[in-house]
Amino acid sequence: MIVPYHLIQLEKERALVEKLNDLTKWHIDRCPEYRAMLEKSGVVVEASTISEVPYLPVQLFKLMELKSVTDENVVKVLTSSGTTGQQVSRIYLDKETAVAQTKTLVEVMKPILGGKRLPMIILDTKSVLRDRTSFSARGAGILGFSNFGRKHFYALHDDMTLDIEGLQAYLKEYEGQRVLLFGFTFMIWQYVYKEAVARNLQLDFGDSVLIHGGGWKKLTDEAVDTQTFNRLLSEQLGIREVHNYYGMVEQVGSIFVECTDGYLHAPSYADVLIRDAITFDELPIGEKGLIQVVSELPKSYPGHSLLTEDLGTIIGVDDCNCGWKGKYFTVAGRIPKAELRGCSDTFQEGDRE
Repeated sequence: MIVPYHLIQLEKERALVEKLNDLTKWHIDRCPEYRAMLEKSGVVVEASTISEVPYLPVQLFKLMELKSVTDENVVKVLTSSGTTGQQVSRIYLDKETAVAQTKTLVEVMKPILGGKRLPMIILDTKSVLRDRTSFSARGAGILGFSNFGRKHFYALHDDMTLDIEGLQAYLKEYEGQRVLLFGFTFMIWQYVYKEAVARNLQLDFGDSVLIHGGGWKKLTDEAVDTQTFNRLLSEQLGIREVHNYYGMVEQVGSIFVECTDGYLHAPSYADVLIRDAITFDELPIGEKGLIQVVSELPKSYPGHSLLTEDLGTIIGVDDCNCGWKGKYFTVAGRIPKAELRGCSDTFQEGDRE
């Protein structure tokens, strides 16, 4: 079985609980705010199951500066996206955490993309990467996934218009080769697909694989689900293979990728739980509730166990038809009335990140 989806749930949990406990102690020793919150809540620090690992509401990173390293050791600051006036999460990375997240992302994507760098079209604008020390969620996503590609081509101009001429020339140059496409769901829909429809462009991306995530709220409002999205992109743009992923800037690198059967999977270094939105009790397989994500990666900030504002359902464990082991799940969107601050939902024309 292909790493990192080779471990059955029981084996994974055994190893993961130990690493999560080590991280809890690490952050208690190095982040006074985290220590104070745990002491006040009286939670169990030494967990015997993943469900017992203390978690923080993801919203806290918008309200507090939480880090477990000194300012001198911070090499990168990531921010969640937001319109003017909105509070954003600020995530502090040291070199060790940044390198670990990059390496793990490569391992997670290998079963889909292989080990060879592919010609890559980024369905976004290059301007989002101007500041190399402070990244929005969009910038962090682009930078992380850029490692899988070569000869990067940015398909959008700074004003968000589609570079049709450049795109057609690029596709012609790499005709017959497998091409990697990356972007954020809503932006692909709004600035690539809709633009192609409006201009009656029948593009053919050929032997292409699209990796995309974030920004489903506006598509849901337009009654566009995953199947519709994939079908329309195939019809209009000739995109052959599409994989959605679930992730957030607060646990960047910890992404959950869609398999060939259309389910999101938890890799060996991370996991998901579903909790009741009122009682916060863990829910069984098949019941919808709040998604909790855990990861062994965050060492520079206490983000190893987070309760999100997203609703999801665990579909099964160890028995997905795709062959990947561990939990597999679906995401239904944000909890009602939660502030929508996803990596691309809040993009507005004239509001540059």
